[in-house]
Amino acid sequence: MSPEDEVPFRGRVAVVTGAGAGLGRSHARLLASLGAAVVVNDIGGSVSGSGSSPSPAHDVVREIDEAGGEAVADTSSVATAAGGQALIETAVREFGRVDIVVNNAGILRDKVFEDLDEETWDAVLDVHLRGSYNVTRPAWAHMREQGGGHVVFTTSAAGLFGNPGHANYGSAKAGVFGLMRMLAVEGAPHGIRSNAIAPLALTRMSSSKDGDRARASDLMGGLFQRLSPDQVSPLVAWLCHDSCPATGEAFSVGGGRIARMFLAEAPGWVGRDASWADVRDNWDAICDPTGYSVPRSMRDELALYTDALG
Repeated sequence: MSPEDEVPFRGRVAVVTGAGAGLGRSHARLLASLGAAVVVNDIGGSVSGSGSSPSPAHDVVREIDEAGGEAVADTSSVATAAGGQALIETAVREFGRVDIVVNNAGILRDKVFEDLDEETWDAVLDVHLRGSYNVTRPAWAHMREQGGGHVVFTTSAAGLFGNPGHANYGSAKAGVFGLMRMLAVEGAPHGIRSNAIAPLALTRMSSSKDGDRARASDLMGGLFQRLSPDQVSPLVAWLCHDSCPATGEAFSVGGGRIARMFLAEAPGWVGRDASWADVRDNWDAICDPTGYSVPRSMRDELALYTDALG
């Protein structure tokens, strides 16, 4: 093993949100063990986002210090623009730069759609989607100035495939996927790579009665109990390394399984001046996925129209 393999993130500074427990703690500890200086961000609240405590963030920093790594704690709330700005300022003040942002912070307030009030909707979107924006936006300027960087977002199968009782959470996670794709396109000229993970792991959040994977234990039995956050973090580390070519990609990850997830478009059917009955009669062709394409940008998707209609 080369010295670079042993300390692949030497000189790099990583910001990890929601790093006081679960997946975020695992991400922060692994990046630190690989040589990164880490800002451990966590407000120390409950799964629903209530309350706060500095202990979780400081406890993880102590763990990293005791293992020979370098880290500082930050308890800013990512749900506000001021909190996101303060978090990035902490990274720059303490370590001089920011190379990596791992947007992991999240809360859960699940309700079926007819019972979903505005406050519950806003609270979840504020942490997951707005929080990803609040942290990444101030980091973006530093990454552009430095000539590159890595952003890893946390999406979810609930947002990409759907799950009962998760209208707020799923909408936020689908929005995170969209934000990741936008930043991959905008970041490419500046050497900034943007990717997302959809993790499956046993954490405080997934163990709650309203957890993202609360029904997973029913479907997977005892296997779900063996899905550790530590099995997710190696993918995060790889996505944050300069040699990783991926950008604009999403990956389902858990239990040692890693699989690319993608948004695809079928070839479709062309019917100029079609009536509604023509659409009805050609519905099977419209929905047939055979020969699908995977556009990497809106430009790529428009090219499908040019090919079909030209």
